[in-house]
Amino acid sequence: MTALVRSIRVFAVYLLVLAVVLLVAPNPLLQAFGLPPTSEVWIRVVGMLVAYLAVYYWVAAATELVPFFRATVLTRLTVPAFFLIFVGAGWVRWPILLFGLVDAAGAVWTWWGLQHAGRQQSRA
Repeated sequence: MTALVRSIRVFAVYLLVLAVVLLVAPNPLLQAFGLPPTSEVWIRVVGMLVAYLAVYYWVAAATELVPFFRATVLTRLTVPAFFLIFVGAGWVRWPILLFGLVDAAGAVWTWWGLQHAGRQQSRA
């Protein structure tokens, strides 16, 4: 397995774990990030969507869908920017930025894998 594919698979597992937490016991996670606990269904809907994203990442990794990999780099790098805006607007406390760091780190890892794969192809 290449570093590129591994970066996407690891992110898929991260998303799946996050989805399970959001579906089964979301309130401890919400409170850890300064968000109020909820009994509303919206957080579980988010968990369901995150689970679906995990499946997409896993399938993309299994099929080595490079255009998807490139798109994830761009989108995951925007997560910290959005979270900074959310913190700046007072909608959420700063610990949410830790999720943004995970997204950014995963995006950088995938970007590095794309660069490495490109160099390997140009040598062939």
